[in-house]
Amino acid sequence: MTNDASDHLKTFLAPEAAARVQSLRLADGRVTIVLDASGLDARARAGLETSVTSALEAVQGVSEVRVALMADKPDGAGAVKAAPRIIAVGSGKGGVGKSTVSANLAVALSRAGCKAGLVDADIYGPSQARLLGTEGQRPVAHDNRLVPVASRWGVPVLSMAHLSDPGQAIAWRGPMASGALTQLLEGHWDDAEVLVVDLPPGTGDIQLTMLQKFKPAGAVIVSTPQDLALIDAARAAELFEKGGVPVIGMVENMAGYVCPHCGETSDPFGSGGAEACAQTMGADFLGRIPLDIAIRRESDAGTPTAAGEGPQADAFAALARKVADWLDSH
Repeated sequence: MTNDASDHLKTFLAPEAAARVQSLRLADGRVTIVLDASGLDARARAGLETSVTSALEAVQGVSEVRVALMADKPDGAGAVKAAPRIIAVGSGKGGVGKSTVSANLAVALSRAGCKAGLVDADIYGPSQARLLGTEGQRPVAHDNRLVPVASRWGVPVLSMAHLSDPGQAIAWRGPMASGALTQLLEGHWDDAEVLVVDLPPGTGDIQLTMLQKFKPAGAVIVSTPQDLALIDAARAAELFEKGGVPVIGMVENMAGYVCPHCGETSDPFGSGGAEACAQTMGADFLGRIPLDIAIRRESDAGTPTAAGEGPQADAFAALARKVADWLDSH
């Protein structure tokens, strides 16, 4: 959009709202506007979003308005603390161990000295409460925002599992699920430097809401070496790239099984497929996570493998180092 068109749309905003415009774009009748919400509490942020949306929707030729609010957060000393950077973990396909990788990545980042939080964005099938051993805990609300649940592993977490009864089926249409995601991501993450977001399978409403309202700093794609999983993983990567989110790299999960009796390694899902797929996409390959009964056992027990020692924990630590290095360089 030209500067003249941008300035024209700004004239429909109240002066205090126009002064907060960081970017404004019009394409095919859709306005995408980024506002600086620094210094505003939750109520003022909601009021700003509502007033801007209403004003721009009334402009002739505008069919849709998308508002993103960006803000720095004050720390206890009165200095300005940047909002946490979001790392989205996606897969395109279910059953590839994305949630396990997300939980262990967050724990490994925390062990490496990064203040990491974890958001379970799989609204219909939340699992992070089990993986981090926080089942049965309920978050409290402060200033109309959820306070994350503390885990034993130094990683605060929010999940629909903390807000619903065990085993309860969540039968919501897309807008309700997207609203739930917004509540989780807009929680009190004041101490977090990085938020690891465990996305559901596919490329649906949750992913689109994430891209439109909470643009991640980067995305990690998880896949098994199996061809079917890799096809869906490539689709997930394409969605992020189209949304302007860089793909940090791809993780090959369930890669190689070492027999506990004979020590021989077998590859029930194949081998090297994710690395080859990453090369084809021009993305980095972030490493392999083995198919190991210990990871399954520890996940079910709520004791993340990355919190311990051994080759399995080392694999997650290596992944966290690569993600941290990428964040430091971007």
